[in-house]
Amino acid sequence: MVKLSVIVPFYNVQQYAPDTLRSLRANARDDIEFIFVDDCSKDGTPDILQRAAQEVPGAVHLTHEKNGGLATARNTGIDAARGTYLTFLDGDDWLAPGYYPQLLAAIEDLGCDFLRTDHVQCTARARTIHRVPHGRRGEVMDPRDAILPADRSTSVDYAYAWAGIYHRRLLDAGLLHFRDGLRTAEDRPWIWRLHREAKSFAAVDLLGVFYRRGVASSLTQIGDVRQLDFIRAFDQVISETAQDPDADRLLPKAVRTYCAIISHHLGSVERFEPPVARKLKAMSATALKRMPQRILEEALDSMDIQRATRLRRLRRRPVPAGEAAA
Repeated sequence: MVKLSVIVPFYNVQQYAPDTLRSLRANARDDIEFIFVDDCSKDGTPDILQRAAQEVPGAVHLTHEKNGGLATARNTGIDAARGTYLTFLDGDDWLAPGYYPQLLAAIEDLGCDFLRTDHVQCTARARTIHRVPHGRRGEVMDPRDAILPADRSTSVDYAYAWAGIYHRRLLDAGLLHFRDGLRTAEDRPWIWRLHREAKSFAAVDLLGVFYRRGVASSLTQIGDVRQLDFIRAFDQVISETAQDPDADRLLPKAVRTYCAIISHHLGSVERFEPPVARKLKAMSATALKRMPQRILEEALDSMDIQRATRLRRLRRRPVPAGEAAA
């Protein structure tokens, strides 16, 4: 019986995939399967994965004939998963030896729907520990109680799907799939949905995922139009949260976070290609107009002057017809 399914999308990561695969071998166990999803890589990644499928215990090798992006690749892995529990890893990250057996033991001990864990961010040779912004550790709680307050970083802001483990009953309830085609920010509506609709979760002091930051091929480093999918992602957060019975309480958090992300992108607009920068401004201005205006005004009042001024200026910006289309 498969206890844990580890879903690992790969796309043009031939430089890093060997490290990822070595770390998976160091976590192998008879009841763990590793689902490799090659998202139509154009470099040497397919050859690396073909060899690894023969060498890594529990490996399942799947391929896409067309590149679909991270969300779609994860969904392919989810559909193939056989485990009682599921987790994720990106094809350019790696794990500490024996991490997955510890992760399994933690969720089995607590018996909750999902666990959140800390991680190590790796930028060149620098290593920084990033912790789940949730102070109560090893205590099973209602995930809804970890969404607020609106003006502080909470568990929904720590959106990394690979920083945790998820019981299969969440899949059966329709909560684990990602929105197909989202090229960035795919974790945002996903983690919000988990916190609104799952029954129980916990954060634990377990460190074992090494997140490689600053990879040249990563969308976080590329200023092209795919980055603008964060708008579709957060529109989904707002739309779904607005339908929640506690919408009055939760929407201020969702709106404030959306505003903070827009401001972040505008603050580094020079990294975008000029046509994409113009589209970013137009789409962001339109997004601000779509938000609940009273809640938006309260969110802007609660932000620092620099961010609030930037967003208020953008809010007044006229948007030519067609310029703000996704």
